[in-house]
Amino acid sequence: LAGSFAMSTIGQIPLIGPVISGAICSLIVKDMQKSIISGFLSGSLSGIFAGIIITAIASAIGMATDGTQGGIIGWFIGAIIGGGIFISTLYFGILGAIGGALGSSLLVKDNVR
Repeated sequence: LAGSFAMSTIGQIPLIGPVISGAICSLIVKDMQKSIISGFLSGSLSGIFAGIIITAIASAIGMATDGTQGGIIGWFIGAIIGGGIFISTLYFGILGAIGGALGSSLLVKDNVR
């Protein structure tokens, strides 16, 4: 949850924001594999929910304006918009995973004797 909050606030800074958010996840988790996963999930969960919500809203608007055919057209429009969200989900997820790995590697270096 903290990683998702950090991703929604700091993640708006291009390239560096998602990496910093992933590093925040690694400070909380303190394990290399878990921090990579949590960094990826913090970026990708919001994109998945946004894709579902946009597709549902577009379908509902189509149904309200033109019945079943409008709902199908609205669903297709929502799916096209959702495709762009899928690309941004990968962007935030991958950069969050990189930030998680970097943050975890910094923590491991501090603990080396």
